[in-house]
Amino acid sequence: MTGILLIQLGTPDAPTAEAVKPYLKQFLSDPRVIENQGWKWKLILNQIILRTRPKQSAAKYARIWDPVTGSPLLHFTKRQTELLQGQLPSLTVRFGMIVGNPSVGSVVSEMIASGVDRLVVLPMFPQYSATTTASATDSLFKALLKERRVPAVRIVTSYADHPTYLDALEASLRDDLANLGWEPEHFVVSFHGLPQSYAKQGDPYPAEVVRTTRELVSRMGWQRGEWSQTYQSRFGRSEWLKPYTDDVLAKLAKRGIRRVFVALPGFTADCLETFDEIGRESREVFLHAGGEKLHNGQCLNDHPKWIEAITKIVQDEASDWLK
Repeated sequence: MTGILLIQLGTPDAPTAEAVKPYLKQFLSDPRVIENQGWKWKLILNQIILRTRPKQSAAKYARIWDPVTGSPLLHFTKRQTELLQGQLPSLTVRFGMIVGNPSVGSVVSEMIASGVDRLVVLPMFPQYSATTTASATDSLFKALLKERRVPAVRIVTSYADHPTYLDALEASLRDDLANLGWEPEHFVVSFHGLPQSYAKQGDPYPAEVVRTTRELVSRMGWQRGEWSQTYQSRFGRSEWLKPYTDDVLAKLAKRGIRRVFVALPGFTADCLETFDEIGRESREVFLHAGGEKLHNGQCLNDHPKWIEAITKIVQDEASDWLK
């Protein structure tokens, strides 16, 4: 029996410091996320970060937490799984989280116990990076180490310029713009950041970002002076990929640009980084610098074109298994 496993980063179980602390500890203990984890890093993590950041992060999660559906990342990942199951009714479609619940390990174990002996894995990160895609496969392989019967596995490692992913991005953006009610003067295409040292050591993420941006801008018909590609979500004191989203937004406002649309093609589901970081923090940066309107574009979420896209991406990876 063939199963489909979507792997997403994860989310705390609740918007509280008590729930965020173990989530952050697991996330920041991942050597794919923070490399060279010696005693100094462990000391910083346990004695400084985990004593202060959980409360700060919990306040941010509380702002985006829906009283009915809870975490937006979890909600939309569930929706994507349900809708993909509807497209592939003869298969078992599940999702697991690298950090938090439901864990990749628990879901994989359940799938194998139910009879899945062929597994197609789709990490929900279109642009490959060791910090995301490889972390997803690490969680998968760690789970399989505990299994007596290991299924055949196929993994989609990148779809940065897959036509159906780009179709979904374009459709989602055009729908968002059609409902906006005002005309943007500039488009910022923002992706999650990465330490520059990781890229220098061979992480292909920056090149994958360029591939997606180039194709998306071409499809949208944006001229060179109408858009900027940036990176957000820095952590720590090291240099990260540039230009930084907030720096670009501040410069745009000081140049007299008053209305900005921020597209977020690297995120397949809305989350803290899209709703709060861009929708609140970056908006405040832009307004403080003289801007008037900033719209954080919707992620792919449960858009019909995105469900079509992940169906096609899975089918392309394992067409002979899905007959």
